[in-house]
Amino acid sequence: MSIVDIIKTRRSVKQFKPDPVSEADLLSWLEAASYAPNHRMNEPWEVVILGAETRAELKHKTDFGGAPVVLALLSKSAATPFERDENVMAVSCFAQNFLLAAHEAGAAAYWASLGALPHNRHIIGVPEDYDVIGVFGIGYPDELPLLKQRTPVTSKISYRP
Repeated sequence: MSIVDIIKTRRSVKQFKPDPVSEADLLSWLEAASYAPNHRMNEPWEVVILGAETRAELKHKTDFGGAPVVLALLSKSAATPFERDENVMAVSCFAQNFLLAAHEAGAAAYWASLGALPHNRHIIGVPEDYDVIGVFGIGYPDELPLLKQRTPVTSKISYRP
């Protein structure tokens, strides 16, 4: 599959098969993710794998669709607001690389923002000056959602002289 096909066929999945994700596969996808662009090679990402106890404390309405792996993706602190923004952007690129690597291997993910809530940050153990980019349920999809219509990209382009 070409990278364009991988990008266009990736979906957010809300229900997963109980099949386990091997640690080797997970580490492979995270390794691929680490090739994301990042400013000054500061690699501002940190990954926290969430066990059953932490998942239960988060009280996600579907327990992440029964995903066999749940992880939180964090962005490290920075000295300035501009550097913080750079870190968040780099970790978002890391997330996209991770999602694409998992999809290419037949796995899928659900990206939830609940980790940014103050009480959930505490449950996950997020340092005060870090950002939570997302909490991800990872596994093999029970069913792939259909493609949702996208706004034509041409309507999002402007030109400046």
